[in-house]
This record gives sequence, C-alpha cells and structure tokens, in this order.
Amino acid sequence: MIGLSIEKTFGAISKAAVSAYEMKVKAAQDALEMGTGKGSDFLGWLHLPSSISEAMLADIKATAQVLRTNCEVVVVAGIGGSYLGARAVIEALSNSFGAREKETPAVVYAGNNLSEDYLYELLEFLKGKRFGVINISKSGTTTETAIAFRLLKRACEEQRGKEMAQQVIVAITDEHKGAARVTADKEGYKSYIIPDNVGGRYSVLTPVGLLPIAVAGFDIAQLVAGAAAMEKACAAETPFAENLAAQYAAVRNELYQRGKKIEILVNFCPKLHYFSEWWKQLYGESEGKDHKGIYPASVDFTTDLHSMGQWIQEGERSIYETVLSINHTDHTLKVPTDEANLDGLNYLAGRRIDEVNKMAELGTQLAHVDGGVPNIRITVDRLDEYNLGQLIYFFELACGISGYVLGVNPFDQPGVEAYKSNMFALLNKPGYEEASKAIQARI
Repeated sequence: MIGLSIEKTFGAISKAAVSAYEMKVKAAQDALEMGTGKGSDFLGWLHLPSSISEAMLADIKATAQVLRTNCEVVVVAGIGGSYLGARAVIEALSNSFGAREKETPAVVYAGNNLSEDYLYELLEFLKGKRFGVINISKSGTTTETAIAFRLLKRACEEQRGKEMAQQVIVAITDEHKGAARVTADKEGYKSYIIPDNVGGRYSVLTPVGLLPIAVAGFDIAQLVAGAAAMEKACAAETPFAENLAAQYAAVRNELYQRGKKIEILVNFCPKLHYFSEWWKQLYGESEGKDHKGIYPASVDFTTDLHSMGQWIQEGERSIYETVLSINHTDHTLKVPTDEANLDGLNYLAGRRIDEVNKMAELGTQLAHVDGGVPNIRITVDRLDEYNLGQLIYFFELACGISGYVLGVNPFDQPGVEAYKSNMFALLNKPGYEEASKAIQARI
C-alpha cells in the first residue's frame, strides 16, 4: 500500500489543526457515498474499481490484441481526461527510450492540440506504417479531437481501404448520442461507452484509459486491482487516522487556509512527468472555480532543481510540495571508478545511482522545509500497474473530498467553455452569428 507522511507540514500548520478536519472530511466523504453533494450525477468513478467485471476486462484485452496484431502504431485521439490518464500510466511503465517488445505497437497521441505542424508531422510519421486509431470523445464535436480524427480516418482508409480501416478504428464515446456515436454505428467500429456518470478527468479506469493501456502491453487487471485495494482502504468507514485520502484532503485544505495557494507535485523519476500532467488536470479542473482553489503545478527533480529550484527555495512563500517517492527501481546501475577522478566522484564509486537520487531527494526535502516550504510525502513501492492503480484512486477520492471541503463542485468545469465560445464566434461557426458580431466589435 502507498504511504503518506505529513509530518514535514507541521510548522506551517499544526497537527491539531489537521485533526480538527476529521468531521469535515467525514461529512464530505459521506456526501460522496450518499450522493448528496454538488455534482452527484458524476460519481460513477467512486466504486468503479470494485465493479469492473472480468468480462469487461477480457473484452478490452481482446480488442487491444486486435490492434496489437494489426498495427505498428496506434494513435489515441483525445484531449484532457480523454488521454491524460492513459498517457500517465503508459509513460510511467514504458522504457524511457521506447524499447518495447516487437509485437507491441507504439502508442502516440493526437487531438490534444490545434497545431498544424504537429498534425502534419504526425501524418508524415504514419506514412508507410500500419496504424490504427482509438477515438475518444463523448460528443464527437470537441474541436481538437474532431479535426484530428477527420485527418486520421481519411489517412487510415487511404492506407488500408475502408473495410480494413473499420477493423482498426475503435470509438470510445457516449452510449446513445453524439457525432462520434453516430459515426461509430454507421461505420461499424468496435465501440466502448464512456459512462454518463463519469467525467473525463475521473475516467482513466474506464475503457477511456484501459484500452490504450492494454494496447501498450500493460496489465489492466493489476491496475484495476490496485485501485480496488485503495477503494477498500479509504472507504467511508475507515477511521480518519488510517484514511490516507481523507488525511491528504485535510492537510491541503489547511495549508490553503494558511496562505499556501500553490501545490507543487514533485517526482524524482522522469517517467512520472505525465502522471503529474494528469494530476494537474484532476485538481485544477475540479477545484479551480468560484475564485477558489489551490493552483496545481509540477516539477521533475533533480532536473528542475537547476531551473525552478531557486524560486522554490527562496521565492514567495505561497507554496507547498507533495513529493512522489518511489522505493524501488526496476534496474541496478552503479557509479564506476575512474582512475583520474577529475570529477571528484570516486567517493561514490560502487554505490547505486538510486542511492544518489534518494539522497538528493532527502537533501532537497530538508532544504525546502528549512526554506519555509511544507512537504507532504507519498511513498510508492515501485512503478508497476498495481501501485499506479492505488495512486490513481487515492488522488481521485482525495480530490472529491477536498473539493467538497473547499465548498465547490469538484465534478463540473464551466470555465472551460469560455474559450470555446470565443473561438467559435471568431471562426463564424453557424449559430454564433450574434456572438461573432459582438466579438468582432471588441477586437
């Protein structure tokens, strides 16, 4: 089980103040369980891990195998929660330099930006490579993903022919409605449902995340098992002193009330970069509303100690850090001896690189705490599917609790629509005529 250490926050906040949140977080978790809080229509993730059937996992694995057998590359088309969770897990478990078993296709991503160069270069990359597409969109009309899918569908059909393309394009979308559902039914694509009661940023344990992860060759059953274990460990009846998600929610809310407005998620393993990106969406989109909310940021250490380290050490004291610490690595590598010793590193000869990394982690924590930066530490045994499943559910549950304690609806995102309305007006989308006139007058 993952571990949580909050002792290095005491000083900025008190242990008694954290304990005083016990009834608040209990009420918040009870509201989640009973569906009495804001956004209760989107609680399908709450007991998702324990409800995923063996039949569903088997079906996803079978579809993944079709793509693995017939594709050198699989493109995951989606934006926000429609791709970040899958990418977080795939990047965390993959070889850092792309070396995989020969039968495993490369997984690449599209539909998460509007860069013309990116899309052009993607299509160029796909030329001559047998590829398939997982199109993830509830509506099928999200601009970024819809444009990418138009391009990918055409390219796939040109490469394979329409009939064969139908075998390697999979839709993950709404059960009944929307452009992506209509297209999937019309074209005969294999499809999966995005549950109506699961929002995108909580969807990694639905087919949205599970299918791409399975295509990449990873064990989705173990991912789900880890999440289910955390669901049980952090159940509503678990005492506050043992409930890691409740404690994390309490600590971060107390830090926020004490002026710590920015949370920096820290890792000392580059493979966790996209896990941080998933976490930033989860907390930013869930809590950033009503002019409230902790700003979620992230850094990759020790790399960013040489760029952001100065600001973290001595900048404005509006921050705290949550450090993801991995206990065990997959490989062993020791510092070699060098006869000349010009770099002065022979004192490390024979010692593992991971030991050096761990001492950098400990030294950084001590320096930052001394510099007035409270530290939360989350320990993970190793980077594997089971532990990542635990970590995903831990952060999801803590986010729901934390949002309710903060007094916001952690399951909507009304602010996301503002840029879309302006963009549609500027592009003269049908139905936006009056908005187009108004916005043209402004610019």
